[in-house]
Amino acid sequence: MASDLSFVQYVSEQIGGAGAISFRKMFGEYAVYCNGKVVALVCDNQLYVKPTAAGHALAEDVKQAPPYPGAKPYFLIDERLDDRHWVAALVLATERDLPVPKARSAMPRSKAITARSTRASQVAAKPAPAKSTQATPAAIKPAPGLPPKAAPAKAYPGKAKRTPRAPKKGGARG
Repeated sequence: MASDLSFVQYVSEQIGGAGAISFRKMFGEYAVYCNGKVVALVCDNQLYVKPTAAGHALAEDVKQAPPYPGAKPYFLIDERLDDRHWVAALVLATERDLPVPKARSAMPRSKAITARSTRASQVAAKPAPAKSTQATPAAIKPAPGLPPKAAPAKAYPGKAKRTPRAPKKGGARG
């Protein structure tokens, strides 16, 4: 069951004394941020705070449970959610104990271009294969009486380059 927006807003009001609080919907549930760091999750209308050493000192009697199947246990805040000062202190202690998040760059386009150019340079750096002693298709002549084979298709897609035509002799079209 997904969490209600009204519950997430209530949680944000309760922990507002910890700093700049924001939240973001992720996979049907919510991540709660304090000063730009993810400090808690709201899953199934329950608040799960990340466990830290400072958080253990404040929440030694709080139950721990995973917010979703396969997750590590977080502090499950049930009855004490109504204690605004205690929850804000727990979130602030957790935020101070967490590392600063790495800066994210807007990389989709630039990284894709870099990846392509890296692959192209790797392909260009490969040595040419050794010459084969087998006959190439251009060297094979058709049997007498058969039409010549068509030129092989190009190995890459795209437009073929057009060669410029020589101007016709004889003047204007008519």
